[in-house]
Amino acid sequence: MNDSLVTIAAIIGMALATWLTRVGGLFLMKGVTVKGRLKAALDALPPAVLMAVIAPTVLATGTAETLAAAITAMAALLRLPMIAVVAIGVAAVVALRAVL
Repeated sequence: MNDSLVTIAAIIGMALATWLTRVGGLFLMKGVTVKGRLKAALDALPPAVLMAVIAPTVLATGTAETLAAAITAMAALLRLPMIAVVAIGVAAVVALRAVL
């Protein structure tokens, strides 16, 4: 099998795994009433997963990236719109890379 077929098969496989995960969650949660502690736990999952993905990159890269992440976190704590937080983060990392 050549490289392009392997790439296409990998993309299709990943898409299928993503779709099955989402559909599986819908079927598993169909009869469950989400309230109280379960709702709080489910609401905490997206930021926890995001931090698990971002934290190693922030801590394992250079000083510019770490400082830019801190600046971005402060912008997010100010409850700015998401697009503003992203723009601030990108601008911060570009500026800090140029300076440092």
